[in-house]
Amino acid sequence: MSRFSAYRDWGADGQEKPELKKETLQRIYRYFLPYWKQGVGVVLCILLTSGFGLLQPLLIRGVVDTAIPQGRTSLLNGLVLAMVAAAILSGLVSVAQAFLNSVIGQGVMNDIRNQMYQHLHRMSIRFFTSTKTGDIMSRVNNDVNGLQQVVTDTMSQSINNVLLASTTLVTMFWLDWRLALLSLILLPLFVLPTRRVGKMNYKVRKETQAKMGELSSLMQETLSVSGALLVKSFGREEDELRRFTGKTTELKRLQIRQSLIGRWFFMFINVISTAGPAIIYWYGGHLVIDQSITLGTVIAFTAFLTRLYGPVSSLANIQVNVLGSAALFDRLFEYLDLPVEIQDRPGALELREAAGRIEFEGVSFWYHKERPVLQGLNFTIEPGQIVALVGPSGSGKTTISNLIPRLYDPSVGAVRLDGVDLRDLQVKSLGEQIGIVTQETFLFHATIRENLRYGRPHATEEEIVAAAKAAYIHDLIESLPEGYDTVVGERGHKLSGGEKQRMAIARVILKDPKILILDEATSALDSHSEAYIQQVLEELMKSRTSVVIAHRLSTILHADQILVIEEGRLVEQGTHVQLLELGGLYASLYRQQFEGEA
Repeated sequence: MSRFSAYRDWGADGQEKPELKKETLQRIYRYFLPYWKQGVGVVLCILLTSGFGLLQPLLIRGVVDTAIPQGRTSLLNGLVLAMVAAAILSGLVSVAQAFLNSVIGQGVMNDIRNQMYQHLHRMSIRFFTSTKTGDIMSRVNNDVNGLQQVVTDTMSQSINNVLLASTTLVTMFWLDWRLALLSLILLPLFVLPTRRVGKMNYKVRKETQAKMGELSSLMQETLSVSGALLVKSFGREEDELRRFTGKTTELKRLQIRQSLIGRWFFMFINVISTAGPAIIYWYGGHLVIDQSITLGTVIAFTAFLTRLYGPVSSLANIQVNVLGSAALFDRLFEYLDLPVEIQDRPGALELREAAGRIEFEGVSFWYHKERPVLQGLNFTIEPGQIVALVGPSGSGKTTISNLIPRLYDPSVGAVRLDGVDLRDLQVKSLGEQIGIVTQETFLFHATIRENLRYGRPHATEEEIVAAAKAAYIHDLIESLPEGYDTVVGERGHKLSGGEKQRMAIARVILKDPKILILDEATSALDSHSEAYIQQVLEELMKSRTSVVIAHRLSTILHADQILVIEEGRLVEQGTHVQLLELGGLYASLYRQQFEGEA
């Protein structure tokens, strides 16, 4: 299986594994380890609550069997005050336990969410081009939020219920072994059906989360600025509404089904919980009539019975919830287990300041091995040179430019910077030396200042203004009502194409990289805007190693060398004049474009 295949068709085999394996449980447990102190606090709170709970029925027994029959008012008052005090103390301890539970649960969820975000940013561009943004958002938000109950309450509830059930059972046998044995007969009915219910919940919950991912993808695509413009320009609002309502209807059906799973089972449990005390009163009543036990013992016993059945029922419910949550953990671990293609090797070198010499040595690249994108490229770009990549659409020019900042690694061969294989350099330090301006400029929904400062987070106001002036955008910014504090809108939609390009150039100027990559940075502009931007770019490229992908060949006439790419191969190399004299592919492309423009 190729590395790329790991990024496609999650769960395509359709096999369900509704079980939490030992390895998975250990992996989940590791998320709780940093919060062991809070966990100890939770256990202490549970022990105290359990003790107060055991005290209540025994106090009731004292009231019924001793204080009232013997007319001991002071004892009655003391027992009642003890009952009230125990209830107050138990409530206070419960509040402390809830706080500690929340600290643990929210901490674990925050750690998982941060780990997911960090891991996703380490993925190569290959992952993002093969995965829907909505699915990524759904896993980071919906799936992690879906774990809230299991990570916030399940662990403490499990410990609490085990302690309650065990201590209650011991006390029940101490009170009367006959009634205790009668109570145990009903316990298997709480446990046996839970596994089947858990499997059903696992399957439906996984389907539900997948459907939520599809819905998130649909909303992300159609409610973005570009998507909304496309929908409106083609008049497809009704079609998209039908598609959306279809998805939400399917989601509604799954969520209703999920909410009903096990309801018959839990209804049966409630019936048993009600019938149990009735049976105890029936049998215990006969024992009281026979004077084998006291009435207070029977009343206390039924109170303990509620304390026994409640935790057992809750434990059965927890098993169902945990098996259902296994689907969420599986989805999250699918992403966390994806291999990181682009990462630092052991002992990777920090690139402090690049000279800018770039070498491609026998470089081939493919997404699928049977369809190579680049084949056997060999060329060198000297420091400070302007090199243009030219060729038909789909020839591999952008892929070449993506290999330089190591957005991908070559499938075969090596890309070197100043004689060092890029894979032997620290990724972060490499990125600091490279600036990229693409055809599609991305701006955050933030102020102009924040967007410019993205190139250098700690840039001073003077440096920001200087970069804007160098990109011939300062006067425009100053003319805006809020100046540099103007919010540019989603993807910079409030600015024109040329203005966004100048913003992108100013951002790169502020970064001051040694290597510059221009990927058809002017192809979407009109001739006037292009000429204006080209003047800015010429200033920017001075004293930098520059790789230019040009849509209009007239913009690269003065390049130091032109590399002509066809079907992933380097077929011609030289200056503009040399390539025209050669009369090959470049000359043909130039004539076609010149005649077309004429």
